[in-house]
Amino acid sequence: MRIGIDCRTILNPGKGEQAGVGHYTYYLVKTLLRLDRKNEYVLFFDSRMSCDKAQEFEQANVKIKFFPFSQYRRFLPVGYSHLLITGALMRERLDLYHAPATSVPLTYRGPTVVTVHDLAIYKHPKLFPGRQLLSTKFVVPRSIRRAKRVIAVSESTKRDVRQLFRVAEKRITVIPEGFLKERAGKSVVDVRERYGLARPYVCFVGTLEPRKNMLNLIKGFQSVVNLPSMKKVDLILAGAPGWKYHNVIKAIKESGKSGRIRYLGYLPHQDKLHLIEHAAAFVFPSLYEGFGLPVLEAMSLGAPVVTSRVSSLPEVAGTAAVFVNPSRYKDIGQAIAKVVGNKQLRARLISEGQKRASQFTWDTVARETLAVYRDVLQGLKKQ
Repeated sequence: MRIGIDCRTILNPGKGEQAGVGHYTYYLVKTLLRLDRKNEYVLFFDSRMSCDKAQEFEQANVKIKFFPFSQYRRFLPVGYSHLLITGALMRERLDLYHAPATSVPLTYRGPTVVTVHDLAIYKHPKLFPGRQLLSTKFVVPRSIRRAKRVIAVSESTKRDVRQLFRVAEKRITVIPEGFLKERAGKSVVDVRERYGLARPYVCFVGTLEPRKNMLNLIKGFQSVVNLPSMKKVDLILAGAPGWKYHNVIKAIKESGKSGRIRYLGYLPHQDKLHLIEHAAAFVFPSLYEGFGLPVLEAMSLGAPVVTSRVSSLPEVAGTAAVFVNPSRYKDIGQAIAKVVGNKQLRARLISEGQKRASQFTWDTVARETLAVYRDVLQGLKKQ
């Protein structure tokens, strides 16, 4: 097989730039190349990836290609994204093209596999800015409908694909994302002193945007802050500012608990790991997740997890979390207090969480993805 993979989302995992689709693509490709020396792979990058960095992927059965004129993509959005990329793909005479970011050029007619990670903008459009891009309205739906096979990262995402795009069940394969365990590399004293974390804390880490449900988290924390088990516990929020993040900052200021509810901003990768690792609880009350990687990360780091009983989150956490209705702030607050105040519950969540996280391996993802490639090509030969 000659397999092309769109690697444009890969940035620099060595520096912590490994969130979302880029994280998935990087570890999928690295693992495929380690396990499969037989098939040919053509990896497609653009000008955001340096030639030196792309050399990381070089081996005998790999060809590295850079899409032409990608430095001008903002001036030629349609021409670059569709016509130029289609031309580059056609020249490589691929047996199969995999789009890990779900987007295939509208003019490309070769056999494709797409991975669907997150359909929140279709399920909950009010949680996003009003203006939808061409890719959201046309490219992604068309890519999903035309793909020979759709890889969904959860059963929840599979249900959404079927409901939103009317894709036959036999064309969808569920392959959960993998997870690579990391440990915080800096000492407790250094990071706690750096951010002034003198008291026990519960934390949230993620982009501050409406679907992460920060306003209900803040209200939930306020509702239990005076309970005996919570009087010395702070709420720490960390992550990049997203759409409408000013509402979160305003809510913190108006809470009357601004000394105990703090936003640290975006943290370096190792500091983020340390913050989670030493939290009394990791709270992730999201309104929708295609997979829920932060929950896996927290469980692996030994943090007891409180999360939402919606979308993919129960699939990821299994029995290793306390679940809440994210629309009910009192439910969130009571769950936080329950975990913080119950040592036996915390110990069980930590133990089960670490076992649960260890089940999500990149080797499994790569082997099952390779099986999808083979199945698609066998089906084409029968036509």
